[in-house]
Amino acid sequence: MSAAPPVPQQPQQKGLKNSFHAALHPDEPLWRRVPSRDENGHLLADFRMLIPGLRDRSGLRQQHTLRIINAVLKHYGAWVVFADMNMRTNLLWVSIRPRPGLTLEIPAAIKTLVPEALLLAPYWRSA
Repeated sequence: MSAAPPVPQQPQQKGLKNSFHAALHPDEPLWRRVPSRDENGHLLADFRMLIPGLRDRSGLRQQHTLRIINAVLKHYGAWVVFADMNMRTNLLWVSIRPRPGLTLEIPAAIKTLVPEALLLAPYWRSA
C-alpha cells in the first residue's frame, strides 16, 4: 500500500497569490510566465479552459463571468498557484498544486457556473 501524497497546509490568505516569480514580463509568451514549480520546488499541474465569445460580450457580462471564475478559484485558493485570463484569446490558464482529480474538479465547478466554458487540457508536468 502506497502512502498518499502530502497535502499542503491551508495558507492564510485573503485572495489568490501572485506567482512567486518576481521578474514577469507581459510581452513574454504565457507558457514562459506560468510557474512550473511552487515556492517549495514541487511540480505544479495545469489546466486550460476556453470561454467562447467572452471578449465579445458586454463589459457587465464579462465582469460577471470573471467574478464567477474568480470565486471558484478563490474557493480552491490553497491549491491555485497561478491564474491568467487572456481576454484576447478567451483562454483561462490555471496552475495548481497537484492533487488527484483536481485538474477535473476545478474546471467542473467552473463549467457548472459558466456552462459555455470548455476544458482544453489538464496537464501534469513530468520531472
